Amino acid sequence: MAEDLITRTFGGVRSHIAAARGRDPATANVSSLEILLTWPGVQALLAYRLANRFRRSGIPLLPFAVSYLSRAITGIEIHPDARIGPGLFIDHGAGVVIGETAEIGENVTLYQGVTLGGTGFQAGKRHPTIEDNVTIGSGAKLLGPIKVGHGAKIGANSVVVEDVPPRSTVVGNPGHPVRIEGRKVTDGPDADWIHLPDPLQDAVKSLSARIKDLERQVAELSGEPKPDVDEPDNEPKKGRSSAGG
Repeated sequence: MAEDLITRTFGGVRSHIAAARGRDPATANVSSLEILLTWPGVQALLAYRLANRFRRSGIPLLPFAVSYLSRAITGIEIHPDARIGPGLFIDHGAGVVIGETAEIGENVTLYQGVTLGGTGFQAGKRHPTIEDNVTIGSGAKLLGPIKVGHGAKIGANSVVVEDVPPRSTVVGNPGHPVRIEGRKVTDGPDADWIHLPDPLQDAVKSLSARIKDLERQVAELSGEPKPDVDEPDNEPKKGRSSAGG
């Protein structure tokens, strides 16, 4: 029994370190010991595994004491009752909050400031369910018992209060799905938030173009000179992304 527990513990440590190596370029020239001792996302998840085990064993106080100490040290708050699958990676991690009834699938990536929070004071399921291979950008807030589908991406600082379809990208406040056209689909989490579409900007450009068209028509009917207006730059943002895209 004890040998099995030790084996599973070391296996969990290795898996968290492997997740960090697979998704954080900063680990390229860093030893596994350094990751274990200095990566707050790895430390917070290991503390969560311990607190969750204590909680499932019915031990009082200790699960929340471990969670409290982990938050004080890492800046990451994970409720001991949350359900987290293998392969979760929390990058940087400061300000991440994962609520009591949150469920996270496999190979999910969270960036700093992400909140998987509840709404209201009702009991029962009140936090998000995140399916496999989801990437959630910095500062995003996912609130309520919503479901984020497999392979979805949540843009930085989005506020999501409704279900997210699989393999979609959500941006904005409130968050809504958008489609990325002309972008190469790559394996693994895509941290390129620079080239996400901006539906509000697109709507403003569309209205602006319509107004200019109406102004030209009025000028032609009245015999006045056509208004001299500057054409907006409607080209999508190009070039290298600061996120490496």
